Amino acid sequence: MQTFRVTHPFHPWKGREFALVSYRKNWGEDRVFFDDGGTLMSLPAGWTDVLSPDPLVALSQGRSPFRADDLLELAELLRRIGADSPERGPGHV
Repeated sequence: MQTFRVTHPFHPWKGREFALVSYRKNWGEDRVFFDDGGTLMSLPAGWTDVLSPDPLVALSQGRSPFRADDLLELAELLRRIGADSPERGPGHV
């Protein structure tokens, strides 16, 4: 019987281990399925130790929870929101 552990840092089940019933793509993402007291449950596979860790996460050793590309995208979004804001006027963030 294969087991997995919940690894998502903010999930209430972090560290808890379950017996893996199935692993498959469902709802557009890889998910793990497990039995929790007679109820079939699922979690995103990325929230568990079923998948290998993201190379960026492994290299950063937890020093940065954000990717540079994501931060750049957020900065651009904030710039556009600020530019569209009538109170602030164009070009203000």
